[in-house]
Amino acid sequence: MPRFALKIEYQGTPFYGWQRQKTLPSVQQAIEDALLKIDPTNKGIAAAGRTDAGVHATGQVAHCDLARHWDSFRLAEALNYHLKPNPIAIVNAAPVADNFHARFWALERRYMYRLISRRAPLTFEAGRIWRVPHLLSRDAMQEGANYLLGKHDFTTFRSTLCQAPSPVRTLDELTVEEIPLADGTEFRFHVRARAFLHNQVRSFVGTLERVGGGSWAPIDVKTALETRRRDVCGPVAPSQGLYLREVCYETDPFAGHTAGESNEGTP
Repeated sequence: MPRFALKIEYQGTPFYGWQRQKTLPSVQQAIEDALLKIDPTNKGIAAAGRTDAGVHATGQVAHCDLARHWDSFRLAEALNYHLKPNPIAIVNAAPVADNFHARFWALERRYMYRLISRRAPLTFEAGRIWRVPHLLSRDAMQEGANYLLGKHDFTTFRSTLCQAPSPVRTLDELTVEEIPLADGTEFRFHVRARAFLHNQVRSFVGTLERVGGGSWAPIDVKTALETRRRDVCGPVAPSQGLYLREVCYETDPFAGHTAGESNEGTP
């Protein structure tokens, strides 16, 4: 059975996370239902990571086995047709090795968190960014973020429900970008690591927002990290600002498969 990798974009607001639920809508179920429309024998998909309820993705990767070979373009087109009207899109598809695994072969996961400082409520961006009504200091947040880089026991910054056997992770990047807007300021937190703990990125951002607003000093982040106590963490930032931006592999599974172009010529 040929195996395909899928690059997936979704707006997480209507879903209770990636993982299939018994009675609640999930991204995984929507895609698996679409797969069954084109391959009634399909056994489902496996993703590079499970996003929580309300979290978005621009570069989720999953793999699936199909009963027959498909042209990559036509596979994406067929799935996108059956995914309507869900806010989910297959932005690329590619055949991969039979032993390719979207999760276990991943070398790095890249997340972005969007936060906006502005007094007015959100309209067009509601559900896609966290709004705070007060000013924030990018420099202070970056100084606090720097204490989190490297290999640490991140017990302070993981959910008490986290099932990972170890709280030790290596954080490769936590960069705070400031984007001036006409009606406020957007901050984007760019985060890279091989793997993350449950709620780790949102715990980082919630804590750094306290630093940016002046409630915490940057050095307080280091102190909180070293206590290894969840109860000293800042608040967990809301899910609507978090995006799974990219999953990286030793070899890009989509190299040579340009989104929007058929391998068989004009459709």
